[in-house]
Amino acid sequence: MSNIDAETFEALRALDTPTVCNALELVAPKRRGYGYTVDPLLCARPELGSMVGFARTATIRAMHPSDLAGAEARAMQDAYYSYVDGGPKPAVMVIQDLDGDARGYGSFWGEVNSNIHKGLGCIGLVTDGSVRDLPDIAPGFQLLADRVGPSHAFVHPVGFGTPVTVAGMRVKDGDLIHADQHGAVVVPEEAAAAVPEAAANIARRERVIIGAAQEPGFNMERLRKAWGDAAEVH
Repeated sequence: MSNIDAETFEALRALDTPTVCNALELVAPKRRGYGYTVDPLLCARPELGSMVGFARTATIRAMHPSDLAGAEARAMQDAYYSYVDGGPKPAVMVIQDLDGDARGYGSFWGEVNSNIHKGLGCIGLVTDGSVRDLPDIAPGFQLLADRVGPSHAFVHPVGFGTPVTVAGMRVKDGDLIHADQHGAVVVPEEAAAAVPEAAANIARRERVIIGAAQEPGFNMERLRKAWGDAAEVH
């Protein structure tokens, strides 16, 4: 179970993902160079703002049918959705497409699956695969994906609950995910409560510099002064 309280969750939701990345540079300096997406992802619903939830990880393929059939295939399906329903919530699905250069060949995500996952406590998705049925996705369900495509082809889950790498971001089951139109980042749970305050401090310093830059007559001398003034803000 998570140790993150509701107040921290709400404070994190109020921040965008670049701001969270900036704050992590202060509260978890070793995370400056990893733990976030580095490949571009399409955000289907930027108007939803930030989503914050606990990762459910899975892998999929779509270029060929599953090796499982009949009772085995049904057992895999049941086990996958049981996994989605378990663990801390809200959940964010993080799904790696194993089809390599052909990732996105078939979409696991559309009207039906988004509604099932939302009903099981998921608020959105981060994947390097494809999505479809965009007008009919479950209300409030966010999609960050490598691309949009028309078909599901032979898409099927291969595994779940194991570490995955999506768009350069390595994620383990249960990791705290913060994501918006810019991408996603794993927030170390032990640092989560310190992120909002660090973000507020950064914003105060930035306002000094931005305010100076927007004044008439701004020049290099004023920029140097603004840098000095910002350094004094705590």
